[in-house]
Amino acid sequence: METTLTPTERTRLKRLPQRGSYDVATIHAILDAALICHVAFNVDGQPFAMPMAFGRVGNQLYVHAASVGRMPRAGADGLDMCITVTHVDGLVLARSAFHHSMNYRCAIVIGRARLVSDPIEKEAALRAVVDHVVPGRWDEVRQPSAQELKATAVFALALEEASAKVRTGGPIDDADDYTRPVWAGVVPVTTTFGQPEDDGRLVAGVAPFEVSRLQ
Repeated sequence: METTLTPTERTRLKRLPQRGSYDVATIHAILDAALICHVAFNVDGQPFAMPMAFGRVGNQLYVHAASVGRMPRAGADGLDMCITVTHVDGLVLARSAFHHSMNYRCAIVIGRARLVSDPIEKEAALRAVVDHVVPGRWDEVRQPSAQELKATAVFALALEEASAKVRTGGPIDDADDYTRPVWAGVVPVTTTFGQPEDDGRLVAGVAPFEVSRLQ
C-alpha cells in the first residue's frame, strides 16, 4: 500500500495548503477516530449528504444502507461519492471576528463506490462497521440472518483519492488587535462516553459494559 497519495484536482488543498496532508497513515488515523462519516452523492441531479456509520478494512471504506434506499437504487453499477469526517478539537477565539476559527482534523475521500456483491466481503464489511463503533462487538452478538443481509446494501470506496487537513494552535490576530482588551485563546473540545445504561432486560449474569473498550 502507498504511504503517500498523489493529490488530484479534486483533493489538492488550495487554501492554506500547509495544513494539508496526503499521508495515508494520517488519513487512516483521522478516519479511524471518527464514529460517523457524512456521505454525499447525487441522484438524478439532487444532491444528498447522509450521516452514516462506517468501517475501514485496509484501503477500503465501507458504508451500508437499506437495500431499498436511494443509494442502492441509484448505484447498482457504482455511485460517485464524497465521504468526509471531521473532529473539532478546540474553539479558537481571536480578538477580531474575522480570525475566529476552530482546531480540527478532517479527511475527505472521493471516488466511485461499488456495490458489494460478494457475500464474504459483505459480511467482512459489516463486521468492520460494527467493530469500528465498539471493538470486538461483532463476535459477541448474533450474526446477521440471510434476510437481514438481503435487506442491507454495502458500498465500498477505495482510499485512492483522499486528503486530510489539520489546524492546531492559537488564534492568529492582526498586529494592531493585540492591544484590544478582549480574551483570546483556545477552548478545548473533547468527546467523552457516559455511564452505560442497560435496557432492563439483560439475562442474569451478564457482565456490565465496560466503557474502557471505547477508549
